[in-house]
Amino acid sequence: MAQSSVFSRWALAMAWVVAAGGLLGCADDKPAFRGVDITGADYAQGWVLSDQEGQVRTLKDFAGKVVVVFFGFTQCPDVCPTALQEIAEAKQLLGADGARLQGIFITVDPERDTPELLKAYVANFGSDFVALRPTLEQLPKVTKDFKIYYKKVEGKTPTSYTMDHSAGSFTFDPQGRVRLYNRHASGAATLAADVKILLKGQ
Repeated sequence: MAQSSVFSRWALAMAWVVAAGGLLGCADDKPAFRGVDITGADYAQGWVLSDQEGQVRTLKDFAGKVVVVFFGFTQCPDVCPTALQEIAEAKQLLGADGARLQGIFITVDPERDTPELLKAYVANFGSDFVALRPTLEQLPKVTKDFKIYYKKVEGKTPTSYTMDHSAGSFTFDPQGRVRLYNRHASGAATLAADVKILLKGQ
């Protein structure tokens, strides 16, 4: 009787160890992203906005690609060009897979950022970069949908104002699901590593 009791306790302990090991194994299967994993977030779900050519674009237009979305403005002195350059460099680091990384720039300054200006601006970072221009009526909604902060800061003249805005970006997987929030200046290598994971279907 005593031996049976000891065996039962041993069997239960082993079952717990196996179960715990299985749970740990599941945890290990989670992608080792370098960016902030926001898989399953109920925000940053997409957009319906005109691009630099005047064509209405949605997230579905880029199905099959990893999409990185950054909000900014063309007269931004350093944060915006740094973010877009990182995307361009990540594409180079990915080699042939770089064609499956899509950079999207959404302006928070549609008053000054005309389609012509946006077209010239994003061309500095790559011929396939897409700029999106919300109308003044669309801007509050799309920034709210992405939880983006922006504020117009008046300058010495009516046209010399600047824009304060959030500096991070969002990464979507090839199925169009938001997966990552990328902190500003994380580096092209960090972005490229996460894109590789997403392109593998993880």
